[in-house]
Amino acid sequence: MDIPCTRAEMLALGWDEPDVVLVSGDALIDTPHSGTAVIARVLIDAGFRVGVIAQPDTQSPDDIRRLGAPRLFWGVTAGCVDSMVANTTASGRRRRQDDFTPGGENTHRPDRASIAYSNLIRSAFRPCAPIVLGGVEASLRRITHYDFWTERLRRPILFDAKADILVYGMAERTIISLASALRDGSDWRSIRGLCYAASAPPADAVCLPAFAALTDPADPDAAKRLFLKMFRLFADNQDSVTARTLAQPVDLRWLIHNPPAAPLETGEIDRVYALPFTQNVHPHDAARGAVRALDTVRFSLTSHRGCYGGCAFCAIAMHQGRRVTWRSSGSLVDEATGYTRHPAFKGIIHDVGGPTANMYGFECACKKRTGACADKDCLFPSVCPSLPVTHDPQIRLLKALREIPGVRKVFVGSGIRPDLVLADTRHGETYLDALTANHVSGQLKLAPEHSEPGVLRLMRKPGIEGLLEFRSRFEACSRAHGLKQFLTYYFIAAHPGCTEADMRRLSDFAHTHLRLAPEQVQIFTPTPSTWATAFWWTGLDPDTGAPVFVERRTRERQKQKDILTGEER
Repeated sequence: MDIPCTRAEMLALGWDEPDVVLVSGDALIDTPHSGTAVIARVLIDAGFRVGVIAQPDTQSPDDIRRLGAPRLFWGVTAGCVDSMVANTTASGRRRRQDDFTPGGENTHRPDRASIAYSNLIRSAFRPCAPIVLGGVEASLRRITHYDFWTERLRRPILFDAKADILVYGMAERTIISLASALRDGSDWRSIRGLCYAASAPPADAVCLPAFAALTDPADPDAAKRLFLKMFRLFADNQDSVTARTLAQPVDLRWLIHNPPAAPLETGEIDRVYALPFTQNVHPHDAARGAVRALDTVRFSLTSHRGCYGGCAFCAIAMHQGRRVTWRSSGSLVDEATGYTRHPAFKGIIHDVGGPTANMYGFECACKKRTGACADKDCLFPSVCPSLPVTHDPQIRLLKALREIPGVRKVFVGSGIRPDLVLADTRHGETYLDALTANHVSGQLKLAPEHSEPGVLRLMRKPGIEGLLEFRSRFEACSRAHGLKQFLTYYFIAAHPGCTEADMRRLSDFAHTHLRLAPEQVQIFTPTPSTWATAFWWTGLDPDTGAPVFVERRTRERQKQKDILTGEER
């Protein structure tokens, strides 16, 4: 069954009205890689009537009215990517293409889509059912945040969108609890994983600095130091075991930020991925053209959620969490077996992984019981001895996938962490051997990001020595199997702390040790809810309080990239 996107589809199911209408900035790609599809399927599985309106026309109320008013709430998401990132490059140019839009032309996703869609709904429906924000854009803008595109701090998005509730993180648990509470008329304000506005904070809440103090023009230096304090309090309260309720004064009201919901455990994740996703773009959207994003995800497997990395430029820890939870091998084999019955399947599984592919199947026992460590990271400056790194579960998983009749190739397309391979003294060599022999599609992705110690420290990435050791082992394994394979390296230019001289040293390193001119180089874009963005806004190192160099000039940021790619003029 397709998720209803039209009135006719809804009536064909015998529904006279929807309980929930989800509004998305992406086309409806009905796979478990799409947050909108997952939330819709989870709610339908729980007995709620759910429709989706993808990329509604914001110039007229007609499109948003096509399913009628929902009985319980509107769910609004900008899509799989923050709309400002989706629409604008790091250099401020408008993106012409959008892989999540039918036809590929970037003309259907408004800037600040969460706000635009909320305004559209309120203008079309009076009275209006509660508006619930969700997805990456809302999740990472849930507190006062720096906005690169306006070069200032913005209020929590709940206030700018004038929404009623914000659901953050991987929201299956939260959204079912919220929908049930709204259906039953019970109080939802204590549900984990959501934010709302109130006239006063709860008595036990940790109070964050007020928006007014963070934007005080009288003493901008003090305001920026206060921002660092706020962000640290925010970051320290993102573990579902240890987090406390946060409250932040915003104008005359308070943002109430409940602790995160507990992550789904293996059996619960398996149940989500067993839901009847069609693995297709919904016909209503497919009629407007091909959606390129489907080609990337349709026959890929998500094996786990969360990340141990904690890289400063990445928001995964704030969205998915620092605990890694994973699916069972049986669940993944079942999904892959289902692919073999799909008429478009050619026998190739393009990826088996998550935020980092080789974090599957192991975790620190302390983290599950007492929460993530407050005073140290799992992988920085090196792999924590308490993290029981083992690649054995992934070795066995990949072998089981290879043996499925109808599957010709199983690739690991998402990046891996070399430091984890090197830290696994029991199974690391076996994993690397199996990887090079069976699971590399010509190139294996690595993300060292830089070579210079000072920049790597601010990035919270390990030193470059492990990369060189891994490279040597990878090349030896590839030769042993008679395969001509390569490593692809991802680097970041103009990260806070990175100077032109640092980029020249990185260029020398790449040419001397890696023997290449890197092509996969991105200019750092300050996005909400990352430590690197906090560095960018404040110009301060939160560990020392010392000033950090930040290259803000567009031309010079581009020059840093050009130095590395060899395009410097």
